[in-house]
Amino acid sequence: MDEIALVEFAQKGDLDAFNRLVLAHQDLAFNVAMRMLSDSDAAEDAVQTAFISAYRHLADFRGGSFKAWVMRMVTNACYDELRRRQRRPSVPLEPLTEDDEEIESPSWLADDAASPEEQLERAELDQALQACLQRLEDDFRAVVVMVDIEGLDYLEAATIIGKPLGTVKSRVARARLKLRECLHRFWELFPQPVRLNEEREP
Repeated sequence: MDEIALVEFAQKGDLDAFNRLVLAHQDLAFNVAMRMLSDSDAAEDAVQTAFISAYRHLADFRGGSFKAWVMRMVTNACYDELRRRQRRPSVPLEPLTEDDEEIESPSWLADDAASPEEQLERAELDQALQACLQRLEDDFRAVVVMVDIEGLDYLEAATIIGKPLGTVKSRVARARLKLRECLHRFWELFPQPVRLNEEREP
């Protein structure tokens, strides 16, 4: 069943249809929220809040991209959480155990196909990327996560955040420059082909 049909059934009260919509978009929603918030519990809460809001406001959906509609709710929930954090002590960038000890290679980064050394290297690189993402302003972080990390096109990102296409392109370009500057401090963590390609650029 296509998405339009699922939305129509969900609007008529079909909970199974709505659950299928959730399953189709929950991974993207969580990944964006995770990159925005850098905390798995907060990301799960934001996604849950967004999907509950989507279910309650299904009657307000007037067509177009359901993914963009629900992802706007996800990003809004993330913005709400980020504003709330500004009113309380900051959350550490690195995931912690219950004893407040840093987890070097958290489970959500694990790759069964990679060796322990490769997992650690990927974890370190991902943590460097996440640290640099957290240095970006919220609006810049949102668009670069959607476009460069989750692979959405500019138009989808523009629809999600409710901004003109040109604004999204400008924000992505500026975010990339800021990330590149930040990640140079962690250059030794990148695979050799990436470093060599960078060195060849004028």
